[in-house]
Amino acid sequence: MYAITVPQPGGPDALVWAEVPDPTPCPDEVIVDVAATAVNRADLLQRQGHYPPPPGASPYLGLECSGVISAVGADVSHHKVGDQVCALLAGGGYAERVAVPAGQLLPVPAGLSLVDAAALPEVACTVWSNVVKLAGLRAGESLLVHGGGSGIGTFAVQLGAALGATVLTTARPAKHEQLRALGAHHTIDYTTEDFVARARELTGDGDGGVDVILDIIGGAYLERNVRTLATGGRLTIIGLQGGRTAELNLGALLAKRATIFATTLRSRPLAEKAEIVRRVHDQVWPLVASGAIRPVIDRRMPMAQAAQAHRIVESSDHLGKVLLVTGES
Repeated sequence: MYAITVPQPGGPDALVWAEVPDPTPCPDEVIVDVAATAVNRADLLQRQGHYPPPPGASPYLGLECSGVISAVGADVSHHKVGDQVCALLAGGGYAERVAVPAGQLLPVPAGLSLVDAAALPEVACTVWSNVVKLAGLRAGESLLVHGGGSGIGTFAVQLGAALGATVLTTARPAKHEQLRALGAHHTIDYTTEDFVARARELTGDGDGGVDVILDIIGGAYLERNVRTLATGGRLTIIGLQGGRTAELNLGALLAKRATIFATTLRSRPLAEKAEIVRRVHDQVWPLVASGAIRPVIDRRMPMAQAAQAHRIVESSDHLGKVLLVTGES
C-alpha cells in the first residue's frame, strides 16, 4: 500500500507519498481501506518532530479516517468485511489502509457520504469529552470557543448550540458570518477586540460571565481565560498554539471557584477511548443524523497533495476541515 511518510522532520515538503508494508490486524482490530482522512493540527506537530505517536501506534500521520472494512481480527464480532465506517485513530490515517481497534469504530452517520464522514471522529470525540463529559455544559449556560473557524471550533459551535447553550466564539472577521450560520450567537474578532471585555459585555456580567471555555491556545490565553470565567466556570485546555507555560493567579481562580481541565485524547488507554466513542455514538450521532450538526469541510484534496493541505491548515485561512482523499491519489 501507499502512505504519507516523514523520512525527516521538517516543513510540508517533508511529507513523502511512498510504498509501505500493509498493516495486519491484531485480534481486537479491523483493517479499514481508507476513503479519506482529515488534517489536524497534531499532524503538523508530528511532521515537525514535536508530537510522536504513542507506543504501538502507526508511525504515519492521521488521527481519523473513513473507509470500508476489508479484514477483521479473530476477536471482533460486531463488525464485518464490507461495513462502511469512520474511526478515531492514534495514527495511520494518511494511508491506503489502517489497523483500527474495534472499539474506536463508528458507523457513517445517516445522510453523510463515506468521504465526508472522515471529518467527524476526532473533533466529535475531543469536543464531547471536554465540553460535555468534563465541563458538563448544560442548556442555558454559555460556551466560549476559541478558534471558532478550526475543525474543533466549527464542531464545538454546533454542539454547544444543539445543547441549548449561548455560544460565543473568537475568530477572524472573514469567518464570522459562517460561524453565526453554524449557531454562534456572538462572534469576537480576536485580532482587534479584547475577548475578556467583549465576553463580559455579551453575557451581561461585568465580573466575567462565561460558564465553559474550550481553549486551543494555551499559555497565552490562560490568565485572560480565568478572568472571563463566571463563578463556578470551567476552562478546558486542549491545545498549546499560544505556548506551554503561563503564570496563573490562584487567587482569581479561588475567588471564582473555577475549574481548569487540561486533556489530550491520542494517548489515552484504549478502554477510555472506546468509552468516549460509545458515548459520542449515543449522544452526538443522532444530532448529526438530524442535521443539527454537520461536518464543515473547507476542501477535499488527493492524499498525495498532503504537503499543500498542510500549508493551508498552517495558514489558518480555512474554515472547518481539510480532507485528504485516497481515491484521487
